[in-house]
Order: sequence, then structure tokens, then C-alpha cells
Amino acid sequence: MTRLISALRVLTASAAALLTVAATAPAARATPEPVAPREFVALRTVAPTIIQEMRYLTPHNFVGEPVDGYRQPVCLVTRPTAEALRTAQRKLLRQGYSLKVYDCYRPQRAVDHFVRWAEDLQDERMKPEFYPRVDKSRLFADGYIAEKSGHSRGSTVDLTLVKLPALPTRPYRPGEKLAPCYGPKAERFPDNSVDMGTGFDCFDTLSHTDDPRVQGEQRVNRQLLKSTLAGVGFTNLPEEWWHFTHKPEIFPDSYFDFPVAWRSVMGS
Repeated sequence: MTRLISALRVLTASAAALLTVAATAPAARATPEPVAPREFVALRTVAPTIIQEMRYLTPHNFVGEPVDGYRQPVCLVTRPTAEALRTAQRKLLRQGYSLKVYDCYRPQRAVDHFVRWAEDLQDERMKPEFYPRVDKSRLFADGYIAEKSGHSRGSTVDLTLVKLPALPTRPYRPGEKLAPCYGPKAERFPDNSVDMGTGFDCFDTLSHTDDPRVQGEQRVNRQLLKSTLAGVGFTNLPEEWWHFTHKPEIFPDSYFDFPVAWRSVMGS
């Protein structure tokens, strides 16, 4: 009996020690998702008439699948960028046009996804549309893909013009036959935008804003977009007619990684 009592005392003491450890050990917690600084807003809350077609949430992009970090079809930008776009939109509406954004803030995880894709030389499923004349092994050297993007700072947008009234753009069907992004507008993937000479994200020198081969209506359309945005503080990237950065940037040296979702700016 004495041995049994001693054994019970030992077990009781061990159980008490385990409970003490469990009570004092820090609770396991999931790492909270990063959110946007308060300077970020959803464009729709500032300029609701701007059309949004967030391409990287869909498989219709050069990667061929939804891109990491894009959770909802919402354009996020810094407030000064949104306000400048609102001013440009008001001017364009009076001329019978609307802006349409394809991409706005881009999380670093999305840029990392682009890099992984570019390093996989076997994945060329979207080559016939987005980079038919460029060898995939050249995408880094030619500057089409980089490990950092100005989009991650929140003041850069990819956008175009749409003639009003805006007709809907049909959805992309994965696996459908692709046409070169630099071909005639009637032969490219349908887009309700005006003719800019190439489609969005066309990895080709014809996408250079002032390429001399782009003339007539296409050149007029590019210049209308460029001049309108320049008038409200945007600078165009010469290699991409669709790429504009609002200056001065609030976060010139930051590369954020919060997801593209409403919750990221709900506190703004």
C-alpha cells in the first residue's frame, strides 16, 4: 500500500508539472496577414467610374494562371494616385472615354511568382499571345521580368482607354487558341479598349509608347492616354504604353506584400 501511495504521489506531481508548463507556454498563433498602410485606398472608393479588369486574378495573362497575392478584383493604390486618376477620368469622360485599369498595386509575392515562371523555360503555354517574338530565356535580359516592381510601391498602374459606351469584354477560356498580341486589333484577343497597336502586357518592341511603326489612330490613342495622365502627374514607362507612375511617390523605396483584397485597406 505504501508503494502504491508513493507511486500515486509521483504521478500527481508529474501531472501538475505538465499542467504548469502548458499554462505558461506561449500559445501558437497564426502569422497575421499584412495590411496596407493607411495611405492606400481602393480606387473604386475614390473614382468609381473607372473600369477595372484585373488581369492577374484571372488565367488570361502571360503566366497563364491566377497570380499569387491576387484575392479579389480590386484596384489598390495610394490616395494621391487615386485622386489623380479621378481627375484624369473626369476630363476623359467629357471626351467620351473612360480609363480602364488592368493592374494597380502588385504584392511582392506576385512578382516572385513572375520570376519563378520566367525561370521555368518549359512553361510556354501563353507564348503565342504575349511573347511570340521573344525567346523566354531573354525575358530577364530584355527587361520584361524583374525581381522588383514599381507596382509594389502603390503609385504605378497599368491602364488603357475605352470608348463609351463600354461594351463588355468576353472572358478568356483556358486552352483556347491564342493570337499574337501585336497583330491587328480584329485578330487579337477581344478587348473593349481602343486600339493601342498591341494588347496589354505584350512583350514586344511594338509596345514601346513612341515606336515609329505605330501610326494613325493607334498613335493618337496612345498620345491621348499619355498626355492626359501626364497632365495630372503621371510618368510613362517608354517601353510599355500602358505603364504609368504617379510622382512624387509616397513610398519610393518600399515594396509591400499585403494581398490584393478589400480587407487590406478596410482600415484606411
